[in-house]
Amino acid sequence: MGPLIPQGFVNPDLNLFFAFVIGLGFGYVLEQAGFSSSRKLAGVFYGYDFVVLRVFFTAATTAMTGLLLFNYIGWIDYSMLYINPMFVWSAIIGGVIMGLGFILGGFCPGTSLTAAVIGKIDAMFFIGGMFIGIFIFGQFYDTFEAIYLGNNLGGIFVYESLGMSREWFAMILILVALLAFVITQKIEDSVNDTPRVLREARPSHMMPAMLMILAGFVLLILPSQPRSNWKETGADKILAEMASKQHFTCPDEIAFSIMQGDKYPVLLVDVRDPTEFERFTLPGAINIPLAEILQRKWETVFENPDLKIALFSFSDTHAEEAWLIARRAGYENIKVLEGGLNNFLYSVFIEEVVPERQRPDCLELHTVRFRENAKNYFQSGQAIKMEDKSPVPVIKVVEIEMPASGGC
Repeated sequence: MGPLIPQGFVNPDLNLFFAFVIGLGFGYVLEQAGFSSSRKLAGVFYGYDFVVLRVFFTAATTAMTGLLLFNYIGWIDYSMLYINPMFVWSAIIGGVIMGLGFILGGFCPGTSLTAAVIGKIDAMFFIGGMFIGIFIFGQFYDTFEAIYLGNNLGGIFVYESLGMSREWFAMILILVALLAFVITQKIEDSVNDTPRVLREARPSHMMPAMLMILAGFVLLILPSQPRSNWKETGADKILAEMASKQHFTCPDEIAFSIMQGDKYPVLLVDVRDPTEFERFTLPGAINIPLAEILQRKWETVFENPDLKIALFSFSDTHAEEAWLIARRAGYENIKVLEGGLNNFLYSVFIEEVVPERQRPDCLELHTVRFRENAKNYFQSGQAIKMEDKSPVPVIKVVEIEMPASGGC
């Protein structure tokens, strides 16, 4: 159900009901398009009917363009779409089996069900073979498991594996689809020897083709990030947080978190350049440069509701920029180390806390004691985790004297 369930538009308990209704509609469309005929489906392999290819390309380009445009204007949150993980060996072997089945039987799993519903006997045999294959796979799963789960590349996209942007891939796919429509039509006319009168009587598809190309150009010129999305934080809320300075965390809290470890976890994120991060950073910190804050690979870090995150840089300037970007994107539980590394080092190692009154209260006394403990903690090297080293065996070299000649 895409993003409808997480956004609360569809009750999760009715998920299967809506899936059933959508499945019925999908089957009806397949049947009306003639996909219940094995002869029509197999025609793409013999060159006399390419309607299957044209329908698939039309569905792919239409859905792709709609998703990207709706994502940009905020109607759909593209990041909430589930992407099936890519298991390379399963994809190759499954593709070969499905291709052979398509050529021999004239059906794929979806079209075979559609044909069986309207009484096609060959489709019923096809479904019987499909269930036999499912049974064999289930019975011998332990044998197939290594191949089935082998070479997992995760939820990758085609454009990522090709090293190009999503928008350029969309544009190229649209052009390839339109070119395929023209070429397959000519092949189909040649194989079927279509009369010239019928060719000239066809409606022109120039207007839909130009609209698809225009949509591709629009995707190219739009910014890569949508101007709004489901999770985007409003500007008024961000300004209110900044005015009240709620987005700051003090050096004492960060020092306390480092000293407590897992008892008071805070994920420290260094937003400086990798070279500066390698030179020096806080214990346990990870490096996410400012320019990479919104990259997809860090979504799992910022979207984890159990993580409290503190951004820092030399001062708080770049960290506040990163915080603004992250908050605008809708990420929660993010703070900025007030004054950055400079303030942290000054507070822990240099500044001396002197009570303002002759009779200080408990809070002032506690702050003085904490700063002393923190200073000793870091200066004694306790913040650096020691690696366990396996004992090295002691090897003693003993020189053996050669026996005198002539002995036994």
